[in-house]
Amino acid sequence: MRFYELDSVPADSMRYTGEYNAERPWGLPGLHCPTCDASWAGISEAYPSVDLSGVPGAKQLEKAWLEEDFAKFERLRAMVRPLVPSWARLTPGTGFGPLVGSARGNFAQLYLLYSWRVIIRRDALEQLLAEGLRGLKGCRTGLRFRQKNAPELMELEMEPHGSFHPDCLPSGNTEPCATCGGYDYDVPKQPVLDGASLPEHLDIFRLRSRDGVIVISERFADTLRRLDFEEFSLRELPVR
Repeated sequence: MRFYELDSVPADSMRYTGEYNAERPWGLPGLHCPTCDASWAGISEAYPSVDLSGVPGAKQLEKAWLEEDFAKFERLRAMVRPLVPSWARLTPGTGFGPLVGSARGNFAQLYLLYSWRVIIRRDALEQLLAEGLRGLKGCRTGLRFRQKNAPELMELEMEPHGSFHPDCLPSGNTEPCATCGGYDYDVPKQPVLDGASLPEHLDIFRLRSRDGVIVISERFADTLRRLDFEEFSLRELPVR
């Protein structure tokens, strides 16, 4: 089985005019980690299906900040843990709830304004589901159009699985920090996937060791091509 990184295309090659400006209602704060001393907040781990509106204390997650007290961060994480999937990492900066904001223009079937987020038209999602592709969980967005005949836009919520093969990583410790879950290395320029870590039950997933990298199976890639989906790019990721 071959695997590919799903990504956006350069802006100057886009034919569609779709764009949006949106934020999520809630998010975990950033963290100054007491173990690795890093101060950071991720932008790619998100659960658009998770509604925190009825959770006591969730109002404090409506603003972004850097938390210095790890015990407080842990309390906030424990507050949302029962509402998210069991496989959620809940790293600093994790977002919750649908994207809320404005949108305009014409959208391709898949839209990756940001490489770590997949927006998909409902009709396109239904096409892919009809093909039997696995791992497609579409979540409604709160993106509002002023134009007529606007498409219904969904966001994909993807599971984290898989890791880079040690051969493509720098020497030294490549394990995530046991406290904050952060990694002390960049995405390799020539990434290789660890075959033993890849899921057999999904055709699309986030890479667990770098959740900003979206991976699809050969079956998914072939389907996109056959259905003439536009404005996405694929890079094959070797498996070892």
